Formats: sequence, C-alpha cells, structure tokens
Amino acid sequence: MVDAVVSFVLERLGDFLIQEAVFLGGVGNEAKLLQNELEWMQCYIANAEGKQVDDPMIRKWLSDITEISYDIEDVIDKIILQVHEKTTIDLDEEKKPAGGCFSPLSCTIFNKKSSPSNKGKEKVNLYNTGKGIEVLKIRINDLSRKREWYGLQDSAYKTEGKTNTTTTTLGRLKQLRRATSFSVEEKIVGFEDDANSLLAKLLDGESHRSVISIYGMGGLGKTTLAKKLYHTHGVKMKFIRRAWVSVSQDYNTCDLLIRIIHSFGIASMKTDDLKHMTEEELERYLYGSLRGRLYLIVIDDVWQKEAWESIKRAFPDSNNGSRVIITTRIREVAERSDERTHAHKLRFLRLDESWQLFCEKTFGNSDANDADVELKTLGMEMVQKCSGLPLAIVVLGGLLSTKSKLQEWKLVREHIWQNLRDDSIHVSYLLALSFNDLPYRLKLCFLYLSLFPEDFEIDVEKLLRLWIAEGFIPQERYQMLEDMAKNSFDDLVGRSLILIEKRSWGRVATCRVHDLFRDLAIQKAKELKFLHIYDQFKPLTGDPSRTSMCRRQAIYSAEDVCSSLRMSNANMRSILFFNPDKALEVTINFPVMCKFKFLRVLDFDGYDKRYSGVLYEGIGKLIYLKHLGLRKLGFSQLPSSILNLWRLQTLDLFSRGAEVELPNKVYKLQELRHLIGLFTGPLQIDSLTKLQSLKFVNNESWSKINPEKLVNLRELSIYSRLCTEEKVFRFDSVVKLPRLEQLSVRLSPGDSFASLQPLSSCSYLTDLRLLGNLKKLPEDIDVALPNLECLLLKNSWLRDDPMPLLGKLPCLMILYLHYNFYSGKRLTCRALSFPRLEILKLGRDDQLEKWRVEEGAMPRLRGLSMPQNSTLRIPERLRSIPPPAESEFETGDLDLLF
Repeated sequence: MVDAVVSFVLERLGDFLIQEAVFLGGVGNEAKLLQNELEWMQCYIANAEGKQVDDPMIRKWLSDITEISYDIEDVIDKIILQVHEKTTIDLDEEKKPAGGCFSPLSCTIFNKKSSPSNKGKEKVNLYNTGKGIEVLKIRINDLSRKREWYGLQDSAYKTEGKTNTTTTTLGRLKQLRRATSFSVEEKIVGFEDDANSLLAKLLDGESHRSVISIYGMGGLGKTTLAKKLYHTHGVKMKFIRRAWVSVSQDYNTCDLLIRIIHSFGIASMKTDDLKHMTEEELERYLYGSLRGRLYLIVIDDVWQKEAWESIKRAFPDSNNGSRVIITTRIREVAERSDERTHAHKLRFLRLDESWQLFCEKTFGNSDANDADVELKTLGMEMVQKCSGLPLAIVVLGGLLSTKSKLQEWKLVREHIWQNLRDDSIHVSYLLALSFNDLPYRLKLCFLYLSLFPEDFEIDVEKLLRLWIAEGFIPQERYQMLEDMAKNSFDDLVGRSLILIEKRSWGRVATCRVHDLFRDLAIQKAKELKFLHIYDQFKPLTGDPSRTSMCRRQAIYSAEDVCSSLRMSNANMRSILFFNPDKALEVTINFPVMCKFKFLRVLDFDGYDKRYSGVLYEGIGKLIYLKHLGLRKLGFSQLPSSILNLWRLQTLDLFSRGAEVELPNKVYKLQELRHLIGLFTGPLQIDSLTKLQSLKFVNNESWSKINPEKLVNLRELSIYSRLCTEEKVFRFDSVVKLPRLEQLSVRLSPGDSFASLQPLSSCSYLTDLRLLGNLKKLPEDIDVALPNLECLLLKNSWLRDDPMPLLGKLPCLMILYLHYNFYSGKRLTCRALSFPRLEILKLGRDDQLEKWRVEEGAMPRLRGLSMPQNSTLRIPERLRSIPPPAESEFETGDLDLLF
C-alpha cells in the first residue's frame, strides 16, 4: 500500500529532475541523491508491508516513509509556486508557457529579464530548496539506519526455511482461506439458475476439453457454487476422476502440479519423490495418468491467466468431454484462460434470497416467523446494506445469532462494517487480497473512490477526469489520457472492485462501490493519510485534527464549512463538496480556499440555486488547479484571474438554464480538455488544441468559431435560443472536427437542420442526437454515417417513413425515436434491416397506427420500449421482448438545457 504513494512521488521527482536539470544545478544533484535513496528504500517496502500486521516497528517505519514521500512532493510544488509568484502574470505571447508540468518555471528562468534583485531572489529560493532537500535526505538516511539497527530488513525478508509462515497473521489467514473440496455447505441459498446453467455446460455433449470460468467479486460465492457443481450426483457419475486445487496469488507451479496429482489420487510414488521431479517431469507424469480418461478439475482462486497456462500442457484433450472449472475475481482471467472458455459472471443475491440466507444463519430457519417484529425490521435494513453479497450476509447472520436484545442489534447496525470486520478475519483478508493485487496506479485510483459518500452513484466521466487531474493516469505516447483512464476504470471493473450502476447510450454512465469495499478503501486511505472525510454526523470521521497530513478532503456535512476548512491541511491537493446546502456558502466566502495553494481538484455539486454574482477574483491564485467544478451554482460570469489557471483541464459550470460568458482571452487556458456549461457570447477557443469536450455552446457563438484547430474535440453539444427569424443549422463547421465521436444539437422551434450529408467526413462519429426539424434523411445514410452506433431523433417531423433508410445503418445498436419524429402513420422494417440493433425506443406519437416488421429484421433486438397506452399494433414476435432500463436513454444535461 505504501508503495503506491512512494512510486507516485518518485515518478513526480523524476519528471521534475528531467525538466528542470539546467535550472537546479547543484540542488539538482542533491535531489537526485534523494531520489536514489528513496528508490533503495522502495526495494524493502513490498516485503515490509506483508509483515506490518505482526510488527509495530515495521508499521512505524512504513508510516515514516509515507510522510517523507508527501514532504518531497511538497518541496517540488513549493519550488514551482515560489518562482511562479515572482513571474509577471501578463507574459508576452512569445513567452507564454506552451504546456507541460513545469513550464512556468522554465519560462521564468530562460525568458525573464535578469536583474540583480531577481538573481538575488532566485539564489534565496535555491538555497532554501537545497536546505529542505538536505533535511529530507537526513530523514531518509535515519530511516535506513533504523532498518539496520532494529533488524527490520531481516524481519521483512524471513523465509520459510527460517520461520514457519503459518505463525504469522498473514500465513494463518492464507491457510484458512485455502478452500478444500470435501467441506461442503449443507444448504446453499440462491444460485439455482447459475448452477443449472453451468451444470448443463458440464454435462453437454461437447467432446473437446473446455474451460468453464466463474468470476465475480470476492465473497460472492464462486467457490461455493463450484463445490455445489463438483458434488452434484450427475457430475460424480460422469467424471470418475475429479480433482480440486486452490491456487492463490503466490502459487508455485511444481507445488501446484503435485497437489493436483494427489487430489486426483493417481500418485504411485511418495511425495518426496515427486518433490525431486522437475516441472516438465511432473507435467509428463500427470499427462500420462490422465490420457484417455474422462476427468474434471476445479482450479479455485486464480489471479493470473498464466496460472492455467503454466499447467494446461499436463491436461490432455482426449476428445472425451473432460472439463476444467476456474474461479477467479478477474474478468480477463475468466475470459482468456483457454481457446474454448465459457465465462460466467456470478450475480449478487436478490433481496428475497439475501433475506432467506440471513434468516438461516441468524434464526436457524428460512422465514423467521417467530422472531420479534422490530428485530426483523432491523435485520431487513442491515440485509439491504449488504447489497446481495453472501459473505457479508453470512458473517452478519452469525454475529446477530448470538444477540437477542434489540439494543444489541441497533449497535451492530450503527457500525455494521466495523462489526463484520471484527467478527470475522475472513472479511478483511478476503477483500484486501483484491486491493493488494493492484499495481500502484490502480491502488491510488481505487483509494480515490472512498471520497464518495456511501451508496453514491458516481458519474464515470467525472471520475475519469478527477483521476487525470490528480496525476494518477500516466501519459502514454499516441494515447489520450482519457483513454488510459478508461482502461484503468475497466480494469477495476474487471477485477470486481467497481460495480456498474447505469448504462446510457451504450456507455457506462454511473458506477458505485460495494459498501464493504468502500469501507476497505477508507481504512487503507486513512492509514496512508491519503484522504479525510468530514461529516458532522460521524464524529470519528469529522475530527479536524486528523487532517494534519491528509492530502484530500471530502465534505459531506458541516454546520460551518468555512471553519472546518480553516483547520484543514494547507497542503491539500483535492477538496470535494457533497453538501449542496453549503456549496454556495463556500463559493461566496471563497477567500478561505486561497490558503490551499497546491489544490489540483476543487469540486462543488450545488443544488440548482443561482448565484448572480461573479466568482471570487482570488481563484487565480490556485495555479495548480486542474479541475474546477462549479456545477449547478449558476455563476453568470467568471473573473479574468481565472486565466492564470494555465494548468486547468476541466471547467464545469453547467447550471440548468443559466448561461455563462467566459473571459475574452480564454484561449490562454491551453491545457483545457473539458469545457462544460451553457456558453454564450464570444468564445475564443479556436486554439485550444487539447479540448475534447465542449458542452454546451450557443449556435451563434459556435458559428463564429474556426474549428480547424480543435483537432482533438470528441464531444460537441450545440443549442439554439428562441429568436424571431427562422434559421437553418448546417453541419459544414462540424465536419472540420477530425476526431468527433459524439454530436448533440438541440434547435429551438422554428429552426431546422440542413442535410446530414456533410457528416460523411466525420469518420469517428458514433453517437448522434438531433432535436429539431430535420424533415428528410439522406438516401445514402449508410454511406454518410457508416460507424453510427447510437441515434436520437426528436421533433424531426420526417415526411417519409425513416425505417427503410435507418435500417441500412450497418453499426446502429441503439435507436431512440422521440416525440414527433415522423409525420406519417405507418412504419415498415424491411427484411434483414437493422442487422446490429439491440435497443429500440419509440416515443409517444399519436399519429402512428401500424408497424410492420418483415422476417429477418432486427435479429439482435433485446430491448424494446413503447409508449404507455399506445394503440400502435406491435408485431407478434416482438411482444415478448422486455423493455430496456430507462437509464439506457437518459440524455443527461441535454434534457436540462432550459
């Protein structure tokens, strides 16, 4: 865990030394030595972290390394800040920083006119910096000596040859964790449908050896389900030879093969003889023993796809229907284990199943009819908090089975996750396994999730932008940071650490974290002094004294937010407000924020209450700011000082119906990637080459922009206001955006769209939402929009039936035909049309009478939504198709423009 912080700071220090080597001179040499010392220290961290559970000295040692790492990061930021404060804000255009982490510093050194006074100040800065680095070096050297004095190095590196690892806490937990095939749950609640589906796969007539992978979150019941299959009568009858082996994270291939041989019961030699065999000899032995025989093996708790790869040569494919079952938490392992793999994602328990399991463990029966009504009410409340995770429900039930008083149950409810951790060592260890397996950057991304409140629906796009602003996402050549962030998000989803909540227009819109994993993240984050949560209703999290070293703060509730901020760590990197009633108070009293000079992230989520004033001028002092979220606060103007925030990547000003005018020289914000709000008036953004999102720009303002330099713009939303004369929206300017993927245009009544034909130049366009009078679709729409996946048409008033033309779109997967999309009465979907369409929604249109769907049309349709009380006659074969989730069609801010 500490390795995440140290690695992150080492990378920052390395970047700093590379970019400022000329300026730093002798101080740079000192900083380089500091970097080397920290790198040596890092070599011991991984082993030390495994021992810190049992050794308080190691815990203290790791805590000191964490604090030094934070202090090193502070030194880097102070250097940049000091030089920036000496620099004239209004630099000539030729001297303006072009980008990069440390551009203002370089600009100052190489472009600023020298004077005796300036040189003197620079020497003072360098001198102070050198002294600060020297102190840090002494502290690190002191830690190295302590490691030797107290024998921490030997303690961290003890091997099994010297010490029995089962005597350590982690060793005991690993032994307890290892599942066996012979211990079977007598009564398993839920998963009947999963078991039947997988049983059919085990017993089908497929002759080739195949792999069945069961994957899902830790504690979900993967091993329990595998045991249920393993001991099913039909499986026992078919597979005479069966074996069960647990792999875990730190497996050894030879040991694994030996345990498999013993589990199959085919060993004709002693264990010591097997131990002297090479890996290849063990493979040959196992292969020969299984060749021609029908077998089943369960490989439980696999963490790397290489685990199966390393042993699968020992399992012959004799074309007799042999099977392999793999359980894993990681989707990639499940899906890519073998050429013939059936990956099954295990679901969470339904509420009725959760209640049944809880009653079995708590009351000894499945209905709890004899239990006290108040106890049952409290029990149901706690079961719902478990969100269908069997491990949490089983531990909770076992805990409450020993308590009969109402007050005891209330105490458990108040601190449910702490009680579960205290009652079962399995809970913390089982969840921590997933966290410990993460690379350091993903650890930081996961810890960041704990900033969000319990049961909070996290906006995925916003989350990715926050990760980028924090510096958790590496810049790779030829790849956008947003794509790298999405890869990290997908990795955490694939590892079952993030749960997808809603999908919208084919994309993941919101996510959440199971409360148990959130509790784990909070616990780990506090150990690292990574963040602090201020909540006046939970004193343990709201103690201001705990924020002395914390770098990030989330404010849920507070009587006096400004007072709590004054007591917070001045070196804070992020502050997120989840208290709508207090958001406006803080923005009005903004000077309190100016002490946080190192802030990267400042995010408010208001409550749609407009504030007609101008944002505080002092905002321009927060030169490190990369993410500024003022959503729903309704600012109509921004101060010119905001142009000093040259690092700013995201500026979110969206507030329903509140238009905002940006300062004239907004083009100075060259790092801007996402610009969100209802923008009107002059918008000088022509030169913002890194801009990826522009939402929402007034049509008049857009018409005056030259988009040729907006080469990275991916998402564009345009709106028009009511006016006296009718206007036609043309796509000529849009086609100059080479990477455009999503386009939304909302016209006012009376305005209309010109032909869609020019969009044929937008080869990346996959998402198109047009709200306004279109009247006609191009005949060759499949040529004009060959990659279109999602389409929304509203108030289009198409004269001709759109289905024959829309049906030609080769990639269309989601189609929403909203109100007044068509002025006719009949729709016809021709044979073989809509080859990839999965979801279709028809909005209310009283004129429609009949819908004809020819054979072979819409072969992949899985979701169909029709307006309530519709008189439209639906083809028989479509009536059984269920409606998709409403979130599939949420257009978000687009519906909230006015």
